[in-house]
Amino acid sequence: VSLGFTVSGSDLCANAQTARLEKEGVRIYIGHAAENIEGAQKVVVNSAIPQDNAELAEARRRKIPVYGRAELLSLVAGCFTHTAAIAGCHGKTTATAMCAHVLENCTGSCSAHIGGEDLEYGNFYLGGENYFVTEACEYKGNFLHLHPETAVILNTDADHLDCYKDEEQLAAAYRIFARNARAVIACGEDKISREVDCVTFGLGDKCDVSARNLRSNGGRYSFIPIVRGETFERIRLNVYGKHNVYNALAALTLADHYGFPLPLAAQGLARFKGIRRRFELLGTRGGAQYIADYAHHPREIISALQTAKEVCGGRLFVIFQPHTYSRTKLLFGDFVSVLSKPENLVIYKTYAAREFYDEAGSAKTLSQALPNSLYVEDLHQLQLYLDCSVRAGDTVLFLGAGDIYFIAQRILET
Repeated sequence: VSLGFTVSGSDLCANAQTARLEKEGVRIYIGHAAENIEGAQKVVVNSAIPQDNAELAEARRRKIPVYGRAELLSLVAGCFTHTAAIAGCHGKTTATAMCAHVLENCTGSCSAHIGGEDLEYGNFYLGGENYFVTEACEYKGNFLHLHPETAVILNTDADHLDCYKDEEQLAAAYRIFARNARAVIACGEDKISREVDCVTFGLGDKCDVSARNLRSNGGRYSFIPIVRGETFERIRLNVYGKHNVYNALAALTLADHYGFPLPLAAQGLARFKGIRRRFELLGTRGGAQYIADYAHHPREIISALQTAKEVCGGRLFVIFQPHTYSRTKLLFGDFVSVLSKPENLVIYKTYAAREFYDEAGSAKTLSQALPNSLYVEDLHQLQLYLDCSVRAGDTVLFLGAGDIYFIAQRILET
């Protein structure tokens, strides 16, 4: 819209994102219908749209060119002089935003596509045509449409196994993603760094960019950065969790790769205030604080629980909403292992997203494997449990990538 295009789109229901897009001048339709594409010259679909979708079928009938979301992103990226694509099974939204703040501070000409809501930039920031930072999603191999100047790989893990045969096939996709780039930056503690030619970051001594003397101040970390043997002044992060040290190192390594001074990059990190749904304090209710985090994979849940342990006082209540039946089913043992630790645990009904019901991967089946948990199916049941159990000084941590975030907000409003 800001570049002069007429844009329309549809979603199943109205939400904060559709409201924001309407404010920007995008015409929004609620529900999918063939007539919604009237007048369209191009149609873009994401990977979750089924092939029998009414709008997609109508576009094909009319012979209107159809692009996947990843294909459109690749075309957009090609409009910029320098492109950096941030990939990884965990942390890529935060790392992408950090990279954007760092490069914007270093160059004054950086645009960014972010998979979540940066507190300053939102999910897209148009800051110039020189540098472009984008989040690169591995779901269904979408990131393979990108051919960035620089690929940043944060980590690899067993995820999206509903569309990859196994973890090795997913790792192979990451290797192709790396080969599609002119240069690669990767975490030196992840096995991918041994499989591709790359510059490395991490806490290990052999990494090209590393951190020493980590300190936690109420869950916010600071560290001494070391770049190719040179030590710099301590950097303090404005976001919670040790895992964000790795994201910050990735951003610093990208800046160093482009030849920018580390102190200038550090100023960019200082500007970054966080991402919505990443250990976000939603508010307080009855003297208890309500926090939301996007964690929906066992490894992410571990990080969220560790951060909560460092940050929160009083008792901790964990409300977890599984995201898709397939992920729960394929990583069932890992979920049970991680979620067996909280004393006060609620498993909320699965956010199915694009999937149909599967009892083996349902929230109820997961709860049955966790003697420390209570299973609830709706907002009323959850609110009743919280009203009867939580007291002043406690913390309620909502975990999940589905609608649990909005459920938490509705409870806070009562």
